[in-house]
Amino acid sequence: MPAEVTTEARIDWQAFQDAAPEVVTAMRAIGAAVHHSGLERDLLELVKLRASQLNGCAFCLQFHLNDARKLGVRGEKLDLLAAWRDAGIYSERESAALAWTECVTLQNQHHVDDQAFAEVSRHFSEREITFLTIAIGHINFWNRVAAPFRFTPPIPRSAA
Repeated sequence: MPAEVTTEARIDWQAFQDAAPEVVTAMRAIGAAVHHSGLERDLLELVKLRASQLNGCAFCLQFHLNDARKLGVRGEKLDLLAAWRDAGIYSERESAALAWTECVTLQNQHHVDDQAFAEVSRHFSEREITFLTIAIGHINFWNRVAAPFRFTPPIPRSAA
């Protein structure tokens, strides 16, 4: 008989913050550096959402959907993100960032090859690629904390 599936938090967000405040502070500092890097905020939210989809992190998906909506990211871009290659609505720059996100997030399955780097380099400066990669690593860290601990997704009050 299969094991029962539960969605109850194993460790909640507040308990995590209380247990590791120095980690939360450090991760917030990385987030602030990425935020101030000059990369477009809507592009960063798409990257965070795509990585969170790949990693199956409900908390981060909802958190960054909330942020993307506040920024005014078009609903179609949020709705079709899982099929971005076929949607035809993402700019070349967004597509390059999303492809790079997949390469970096799934690097354990596929080597990050020179072709992938060449493609992202066509659309981003060296500094931008650096911060884009940091942003991807940052959200992957949060996915790997929030998903195993089953942090409760932050559902907006209007949707509850």
